[in-house]
Amino acid sequence: MKIYNNYNKYIAAIALSLVLASCKAPVATVIKDEVKENVPQSFNQEDQGDANNNSGTTPWRQFFTDPNLVALIETALKNNQELMITLQEIEIAKSGVLAKKGRLTPTVSAGGGAGVSKVGRYTSEGAGDASTDIEPGREVPDILGNFEGGLMANWEVDIWKKLRTEKEAAVAHYLSTVEGKNFVLSNLIEEVADNYYELLALDNQLDIIQQYTKLQQKALEISKIQKEAAAATELAVKKFESELAKSKATEYTIRQQITEKENEINALCGRYPQTIVRSKGDFMSMIPQTVYTGIPSQLLANRPDIKQAELELKAAKLDVEAARKEFYPTLEISATLGLEAFKPSYLVKLPESVAASLAGELAGPLINKSAIKANFQTADARQIQSLYEYDKAILNAYLDVANLMSKVKNIDQYYKLKSDETKALEQSIDIANQLFRNSRADYLEVLLNQRDALDAKMELVEAKQKQLSTVVDIYKSLGGGWK
Repeated sequence: MKIYNNYNKYIAAIALSLVLASCKAPVATVIKDEVKENVPQSFNQEDQGDANNNSGTTPWRQFFTDPNLVALIETALKNNQELMITLQEIEIAKSGVLAKKGRLTPTVSAGGGAGVSKVGRYTSEGAGDASTDIEPGREVPDILGNFEGGLMANWEVDIWKKLRTEKEAAVAHYLSTVEGKNFVLSNLIEEVADNYYELLALDNQLDIIQQYTKLQQKALEISKIQKEAAAATELAVKKFESELAKSKATEYTIRQQITEKENEINALCGRYPQTIVRSKGDFMSMIPQTVYTGIPSQLLANRPDIKQAELELKAAKLDVEAARKEFYPTLEISATLGLEAFKPSYLVKLPESVAASLAGELAGPLINKSAIKANFQTADARQIQSLYEYDKAILNAYLDVANLMSKVKNIDQYYKLKSDETKALEQSIDIANQLFRNSRADYLEVLLNQRDALDAKMELVEAKQKQLSTVVDIYKSLGGGWK
């Protein structure tokens, strides 16, 4: 008896050693977010920023004042396919959270079954059945049925909080998909606004080229009159004819660009081609809104792409922790409770037909842990990768705002100088035309003045469009548009 007890002690000691050996787990890589810690205090040395004044926190309905543009954005937010796809990604992530949460509670199922079996009479089971009296005077039949039904439960006890960690990782991933949706919203609003301003610019350029065509038509008529009066040559007539044909060809090019731009906006709105309602007459008089950048650290809270990357980093860290806990033993408890008998009529005889079981199992990986190690190493590498993605998002956001703030100042100066150039060239056109009518200026001078004026007007319209679009871009870069 003493030998038997010692034997049990040895078995228990070996089992405990094996369990402890299986608990050894590698350590995850310790990562440090230096980019976040070293975010500059301002976007440039000249502008220190004001933490209480940040245009990125302004709701888009207050930022955009054009009612036609607001209506287009509302349509896009309802119908855009990319946004709809993103919303389904949120639903998928939400289901992932529910799945992880469900693993924390026991699994209970109900079932039943029936079958027959025959065992040899000269076996231990057959001999036992033959000597059993279920009812007085009746032997147990050779062919026995088996009828059963009841409840079965299984539960993995979360002793290492592995399941809770997996659930927290799923929650972080779900929240990152919500921020991803916000980033899609911000991008969508920016795209609609930029395309809308480009469309208005094309409308104004079409008006300019039509006015230029009329001007060339008049110049051609004057050159023909002067030719008949021997004040000009056939060369002048042909030059004005070619310039008129060129301006008409440019008009059709712009018309095609307008059609394509309208359809880009319709695609963003998730609808078939239709005319975009807009007021082109007010385009050149639009004054870009003043944008306030706040301080760089506010980007971490305002920009959805940064918050999304931060949540993905959090999820990656939790995934590493969950993968590390796979090296630890798991405790599973299973239980059954039901009725079982070899004859259906016996199922209702209680408590004889009641069958129950309860078992606990503690098991851990011991040999051939390569799959678990591979999963851990993969999770650890993804954690580091997520850190780089987060750092990249912060750096790109800072550079976006810094570049666009510089662009706002430069494009304003560019627009002012282009406006002065356009006014001077418009005056020179009148002077050149008057001199040409009086045969005091050559036709080449008239053509050059008209071409320069046309180019200046076209560039002035483009400068206005860049003014407005740059403000929209910096609004989005500051994290605006999704609120």
